[in-house]
Amino acid sequence: MEGRVMEKDKGVGHSLHEHRVKGSTEGHKYYKNGNYNILKMRFFLWKELITPVAVYCPAVTLRRPIANPERTMITKSEEEGASELRMRKSNYYVDRQVMDEKDLEIVAQRTERAEPSVREQLKERFRCSNSKAKASLFTLVPILRWLPKYPLREWLLGDVCSGFSVGIVQLPQSMAYALLAAVPPVFGLYTSFFPVLIYFIFGTSRHVSVGSFAVLSVMLGTITERMAPNEDFVISSVNNTNGTFVIDTVARDMMRVKVAAMVTLLSGIFQLLLGMIRFGFVVTYLSDPVVRGYTTGAAVHVLVSQLKYVLGISVIRKTGPLALIYTLIDIIKVIHLTNIGTLVVGIIAMSTMLGVKVINDCFKSKLPIPIPIELIEVVIATVIGTYVDLSGKYGIEIVGDIPKGLRAPVVPDFSLASSLLGDAFALAIVGYGVTISLGKIFALKHGYEVDSNQELIALGLSNMFGAFFQCFAVSCSLSRSLVQETTGGNTQLASAISSALILVIILEMGALFSYLPKAILASIVIINLKGMFEQVTDICYFWRRNKIDLVVWVVTLILTVLLGMDLGLVASIGFALLTVIFQTQLPKYSILGQVPNTDIYRDIKQFDEAKEIPGIKIFQSSATIYFANVELYETALRQMTGINIARLISEKKKRITKLKQQLKKQEKKDKKKAKKEKKLKGLESGTGSLDVISGNIVNDNSISLELDSGQESSSEVNKNPEEYDLEALGLQKPEVHSVILDLSPVNFVDSVCIKILKIIFQDFKDIEVDVYLAGCHWSIVHQFEQGEFFGKNISKSQLFTTVHDAITYCLTKHNSSTHQPFCMNGHLSLAPAEEQVSSLAKDTSTKL
Repeated sequence: MEGRVMEKDKGVGHSLHEHRVKGSTEGHKYYKNGNYNILKMRFFLWKELITPVAVYCPAVTLRRPIANPERTMITKSEEEGASELRMRKSNYYVDRQVMDEKDLEIVAQRTERAEPSVREQLKERFRCSNSKAKASLFTLVPILRWLPKYPLREWLLGDVCSGFSVGIVQLPQSMAYALLAAVPPVFGLYTSFFPVLIYFIFGTSRHVSVGSFAVLSVMLGTITERMAPNEDFVISSVNNTNGTFVIDTVARDMMRVKVAAMVTLLSGIFQLLLGMIRFGFVVTYLSDPVVRGYTTGAAVHVLVSQLKYVLGISVIRKTGPLALIYTLIDIIKVIHLTNIGTLVVGIIAMSTMLGVKVINDCFKSKLPIPIPIELIEVVIATVIGTYVDLSGKYGIEIVGDIPKGLRAPVVPDFSLASSLLGDAFALAIVGYGVTISLGKIFALKHGYEVDSNQELIALGLSNMFGAFFQCFAVSCSLSRSLVQETTGGNTQLASAISSALILVIILEMGALFSYLPKAILASIVIINLKGMFEQVTDICYFWRRNKIDLVVWVVTLILTVLLGMDLGLVASIGFALLTVIFQTQLPKYSILGQVPNTDIYRDIKQFDEAKEIPGIKIFQSSATIYFANVELYETALRQMTGINIARLISEKKKRITKLKQQLKKQEKKDKKKAKKEKKLKGLESGTGSLDVISGNIVNDNSISLELDSGQESSSEVNKNPEEYDLEALGLQKPEVHSVILDLSPVNFVDSVCIKILKIIFQDFKDIEVDVYLAGCHWSIVHQFEQGEFFGKNISKSQLFTTVHDAITYCLTKHNSSTHQPFCMNGHLSLAPAEEQVSSLAKDTSTKL
C-alpha cells in the first residue's frame, strides 16, 4: 500500500522542498527565518490499495531540523560532524502492509530446520582429517602456531628485558608467597619454574605472568594449616620443666608440602576437565564486583596472616568461619610479646619499599624499568643477616636452610584426596578467574584473542605437572604481569626467560638466602597488597554507576572476611546470582505512549511527549517473564490498565447466572402450559361433560393469556446468556478496547508463563477487551509453539512484529463503523473503507 503524506502551507508563500520516497509518498518542508516549521499532516487512502502502517499513525515519519545554512565558516572536522548530524536527522518513510506473525512467516519464508542429533554432532566432532588434526594440534599447543612466526628483530630484545625484569620481581615474591602457603620458601622458587614452562607451551595469553599469587597462596595456607596443624607435631621438651612444648617443624613442613602438592594436582585435574568439556564460560559467574570484592577481602586475610612475621610473635592460624576475627584476637592477646628487632626490620623494609614504589608510579614514563626494590632489599637483608647473627642476637626469625638444586619428581599422596576436593575446586575457579580476566584485558589492549577453554587446559597442565615437583597452585600475578607488559614483553618467551633466571638461582644461589629474615618477605607481601587495598575506591565508583553492583561488592567483601576464602567465594557467587533473580522479580513495568510523529513508544511517566493512544494500553516489562515473576507481571498488568477485571467478570457471571435461572423458570412454565394445552385439546374432543367443558373454557382463556405472556418473556431470554455482551447485561463496557503486550525485552518463556498468558487472554476476552502480543523474538514464537500456546482461542494473527503494527491494526478494527476522520495525537486521519477493514481484521475466528 502506498499512502500520500502531504504538508500544506497555511497562507505563507515560501518555496517548498519536496522529497519523494517510495512510490507516491511525498514529504514537504519549508524554511522560514532560519528554522524549519512542521505543519500538521493529513493522510489519505487510495481506495484500491491496502492500508499501510504510515496511514494510521505518523510514527514512521521523522522530521527534525537540519544544520543552519547561514553558517559558512566551519572547519573540516566541524563539516564532517555536521554531515554526520544531517545523516542522523534525515527523514525516512516506511510504507508497507500491517504485518502479524502469520504474514511475516509467509513473506520471510520461515522454514523449520531440524537440529542434528547428538549422534551426528559427536560424529562430526570426532571426524578426523588432516586439516582438522592440524588445527586441533595448533589449538592445543599454541606455541606451535606463534613460535615459527616469531619476529626476532622486533620482539626479542623486548622479551629478554621483560624476562629479566619479571625474574627479578618474581624471586622475592615467590619466597614470600611460600610463607603465605605455609610451606618452606624454596618451594616458592620451584613454583616459579616448573608451571611457568608448561604455561609457556600451552598458554594463549602473551602478557600474563604465571606463578605464585597472593590470593591462592593464602587459600593454600588455610588448607595446609588445617590439614597439618602445629598441634599434630609437638614434641615434649627435655630441657623444660614448665610444661612447654616444641614443634617438629621438619615433619610439619613436609606434611604441608604433601597437602599443597595434592590439592594442586586436584585443582589441575578440575581445570583440565573443565577445559576439555569447553566449560570456560564458568568464569562469567565471577562478575567484576565479585572478583574485586573477593580480592579485597582476600587482601585482608593476607595482611592478618603476615602480622605474626612482622611482629615476631607466634600465633596459630585459625580455620573456618570467623577465623580472621579469632586470629586478630589471638594477636592482640600476645602483642606484648612483640620482638622489637623484627618489628624494626619490618617497618624499615615496608617504608622504604612503599616510598620507592611511589617513585616508580610517578616516574614510570621516564624509567626504563621499575626500580626492583624488593630484590634490593632481599640482597641487603641477606648480606646483613649473613654477617650479623640476627637470629641469635636479636631473636629475628630467618628463612633457614634452602637446599641446592632441583628435587626429583614425587607422586602426590592420594590418601589426602577425599578431604581436599572442595578446596581444590575453589582454587581451580579462583585461579582461572583471575588469569582469564587479566588475560582478556591485555588481549583487548594489544589486539589479540585469548581462548578461555585453552587457558583452563594450560593452567590445569601447569598445576598437574608442578604437583609432581611439589609446587603449589599457580595463577597470574597482577604486579608481575604489569612489569612484563610495561617493560616490552610481547610473548610468553619473557616468562620462559624469567623461569630460566629462577632456575639459575635454584641451582647456584639458593643457599645464599638462608639468612634472609622472614620479616623482609612479609613486608614484600604486605606492600604488594597496595593495589588490592586501593580497590576500596570501588565503593565510590559503583555508587555512581550501579547500586546493585555496590551491594554485591560490599557483601562479597564481608562474606570473604567473615566466612573465609573458600566459603566466602561460594556465598558471594550465590549472592550475586540472587541479585539477578531479584532484579527479574522486581522489574520496571510501564505503560507506553507514542512519541509524536514516530513509530517509537516510550514510558509515559518518563517521557512527557509520549502520549497514550485512546482505547489502547501498551504494557511492557523490563525483564523476561518466567515462573518467578509471571504472577507479578499479571498483577501489574491488571492494575496499570485501570480495569477492575475481577469485579467485571464477577458481575457478569452473576447476571448470566440470574438469566439462566430465569430461563429455567420460563422453561418450567412452558412445560406446564404445554401440558395444560394438551389436556384442553383432549377436552375439546368431546370426551368430557358439558360442565367440564364449560369450566375449562375459562381455564383455556387463562392459559392462553399465560402462553402469550410466556412467549413474550421467552423471546427475551431465548438467547444463550453466555453470548450476551456487557452492555446487554447492564454493565459498563471498559473504555479500553485493546491491550498490547510488548514482549521485546523477553528472551525466554516457560510453561508457567504460557499458562498465565492464556489466562490473561481469556480474562480480557470475558470483558470484551482484545489482547495482542508484539515484538516477540523468533525463539519466543518457537517456545510458544512448543508450549501449545496457539490454539482455538489464540492464533498467530494476534502476534504482531512490532508495537506499531499492532497499534495500526487495533485502530483500523475499532474505527471501522464510521467514515469520519479520527484523531491520533493531534493528527487527523481518514478511517478505512469497509473492504480494507475486512482485509486488516484477519480471520474472524481470531477475534477475542
